[in-house]
Amino acid sequence: MSVAFRRESDDEHMEPKFEIPLPPGPNWVTARGLRLTRERVEALEAVDTGAMDEDGARKVRRELRYWRTRLATAELRPAADGQAVTFGACVTYRLNRQEKTVAIVGDDEADPNEGRISFSSPLARAMMDAEVGDMVDFAGKAEAVEIVAIAPIDEA
Repeated sequence: MSVAFRRESDDEHMEPKFEIPLPPGPNWVTARGLRLTRERVEALEAVDTGAMDEDGARKVRRELRYWRTRLATAELRPAADGQAVTFGACVTYRLNRQEKTVAIVGDDEADPNEGRISFSSPLARAMMDAEVGDMVDFAGKAEAVEIVAIAPIDEA
């Protein structure tokens, strides 16, 4: 029989389900990031998936697998000393005559809108190991970023 005349099952048209992709590289976390990851795992473990429809339960289990993996692989990094730009540092910098402050944190804790950027982001990588007063190259421009201040992150 021709393929054009066979009945296809509904499953053939469903979106494939994949695991949530893990960020490449180490899973470095701040003390705050580790606490938030633990809280996320606990909250997802507390969800009663038995009372949910199958699709909703699958989504919760998928998210729980991701967060359990992130908790199991988390590497708590020592607090920054504020002498140079490192993981866990709060950095004030000047770019295009605008001064901004960001905290350099782990991938899962990053939220640029809140001023937290991942240590693997291009800006954080460009500033790593710089000290106050240093000019660093960024986005193909020589000495585009000036480091104004460095402090340890307030973990509150």
